[in-house]
Amino acid sequence: MSSVAVTLENCDREPIHIPGSIQSHGALLAFDSARRLVHCSANARQFIGAGLPLTGKAPAADWAAAFPALGKALDDALHDADPQFSLQHEMHWDGRTADLLVHRSGDLVVLELEARNAADEQVLGYALKAHRTIDRLKRQPDIDALLQMAATAVRELAGFDRVMAYRFLPDGSGEVVAEDRQETLEPFAGRRYPASDIPAQARRLYLVNTLRLIADVDAPAIPVERWANRAGDLDMSHCVLRSVSPIHIEYLRNMGVRASMSISIVVEGELWGMIACHHQQPRLVPYAIRMACDVLAQVLAANVQSLLARQRARAAEMGAQLRAQVTQAVLHGDELLAALAPLVEPIARAFDAQAVVLAQEGKLVVHGELHHEIAAGLVQSLQNAQFSERDLIVTQAMKHVLPPPVPVTGPWCGLLGLRFDALQNGWVLVLRKEQIETINWGGKPEKEYATGPNGPRLTPRGSFDLWKQEVRGTSAPWTEFEQGLARQLLEELVRAHSNRLAEMHRARTQLLAMLGHDLRDPLQSIAMAARVLERGAEASGAPNAKLGQRIQSSSTRMARLIAQVLDASRLQAQLGLQIRRVPVDLSRILEDLLDETIVAYPGVRLLKDIPPELHVEADPDRMSQLFGNLLSNARHHGLAGEPVTVRLLGEGEQVRFEVLNKAPPIAPELLADLFSAFKRAAQPNARNKGGLGLGLHIAQAIALEHGGDIQYEYRDGQVCFVAVMAAR
Repeated sequence: MSSVAVTLENCDREPIHIPGSIQSHGALLAFDSARRLVHCSANARQFIGAGLPLTGKAPAADWAAAFPALGKALDDALHDADPQFSLQHEMHWDGRTADLLVHRSGDLVVLELEARNAADEQVLGYALKAHRTIDRLKRQPDIDALLQMAATAVRELAGFDRVMAYRFLPDGSGEVVAEDRQETLEPFAGRRYPASDIPAQARRLYLVNTLRLIADVDAPAIPVERWANRAGDLDMSHCVLRSVSPIHIEYLRNMGVRASMSISIVVEGELWGMIACHHQQPRLVPYAIRMACDVLAQVLAANVQSLLARQRARAAEMGAQLRAQVTQAVLHGDELLAALAPLVEPIARAFDAQAVVLAQEGKLVVHGELHHEIAAGLVQSLQNAQFSERDLIVTQAMKHVLPPPVPVTGPWCGLLGLRFDALQNGWVLVLRKEQIETINWGGKPEKEYATGPNGPRLTPRGSFDLWKQEVRGTSAPWTEFEQGLARQLLEELVRAHSNRLAEMHRARTQLLAMLGHDLRDPLQSIAMAARVLERGAEASGAPNAKLGQRIQSSSTRMARLIAQVLDASRLQAQLGLQIRRVPVDLSRILEDLLDETIVAYPGVRLLKDIPPELHVEADPDRMSQLFGNLLSNARHHGLAGEPVTVRLLGEGEQVRFEVLNKAPPIAPELLADLFSAFKRAAQPNARNKGGLGLGLHIAQAIALEHGGDIQYEYRDGQVCFVAVMAAR
């Protein structure tokens, strides 16, 4: 980079920590561990005086004797093994006083000398001012008040024309929160500056060296010469005299600034903000006063951190209360949505949201100004989006996340989506309205360029003129705390939902045990009594024959339902169905079943295409169950008066069974759960009021156990279920 001209296009890669030069208000010397001079600024002899024993490109042996303060500082640094070593001395010679600043740079010891122009009494007065300001800082109630007091105090101490306090936003841009200035200057408070104004390498240096003074933007940079053949570039990250990037110099000139000072506000190890000072004339602030300003900034940062910690503590307390309420509600409520419904207002308040939606199994609870239809569309859109890898959706602009067409319009933009039940589309949705924000930029973020001495550059004043931008289509951003709270709530909801499912599973197991053991024997006794009653009535000519038939039919139906529930239980427990393969004639089984259907339901019309015989190896009871379930499904859901078509045929090593009935096609949204157990019917069916939704589920399981499957088709205006199974 040192051989490449620095322009706006490459300034983000400029190695500003090794500029090879310093500012002109001081001098620099760098020594290795053997006390050999390795780097020396070109103005060192002029700055210190003719007594500095430098001869050619090698240091004289007695240079330390000529200037004892330099020798002592070097000895102190070399005897201290701390890589972060730094100290500050005073150096007096020839009636002059300078600040001697010492630090390590890798294996080298760097000594910087900076002239002191202010009288000791004046510096002492500044120190007292700083102490009083620090005491007042501790009593400020909020961050904005802290920043305003800090800006005013730094201006009183350092005497700059303008002092601004920045706060960095999540996108890296900086906002001027507070300002103290000469009345004749244009106010910059409230303006925002893009993140690109401070490149990444500059932000790193602001953390390493928290105070940076540029005393005179027009002063020439002083080269640092190498006094050893093997000397590499000198890392000047910690140097107070480090020279300034030509791009930054031009940036300040565009603003009409001749001197500047910046102080970092470091909170929890991050560059949280800055205090920026501008002056219209060159200004060299004494080192002691700069250190007072730096200490003030550190106290400011500590107070900011304390206020932020209090805010987080209050929010964490509110979040903990909300989590406890949610956990208690869902664990003790009979239904999850009903249990959460009283908490929608606390949820909205905790997330500073304007609407909350609870959804599960097609049910909705809507809180806020969001219309019910829009909420339903949003839930359906989230289901269609298939967020398979994410159970937490975070966005400021839903239109960029949801698949088209986006169901949410108008003011709603921000979404925190917590999916706690993927199978039943269970969501807690927290929504924010659009934040129409007018940003007062200090110049357009997409800047206009002109050609200058350093290539393309910002046009004069173009970087700082007020430029208003209206931002639409996004909500206020979700903070890290809010996202963390959402994750915690999601964990609680998932855990509580899992516990509820486990309880339901235990209850269902107990119910199935009761159905299988406690009800089968009474049903068998009722069926036997009904047959005795029927035969006795027929023999005596009494009118009780129909009553017996009705009791026997009902008990048979109940026994069939119990058998289906037990089968479904085995399937959901992944135990599989009990299959016993034997040679069997499927045609005979199907013919007998169709005869029974005609007798039981005289109004049904059957069209059959069955071969005289079809011998396979299969479980006869299970195949009869498969045929019966598919036929019952067609009879219940077909159009009244329309025939049901039944086909059975052998196809080489496979058997194909088809059942067709006239009916509208099954809705697309129902196809995914068509073969699921205990599914809810989309529409009530008067001819199947007691159905449990198990017929297709068990039929498919039987087909799978016989090496096949069942598929749904819609052909020629008919609903068609096709079972294909292995013949052997």
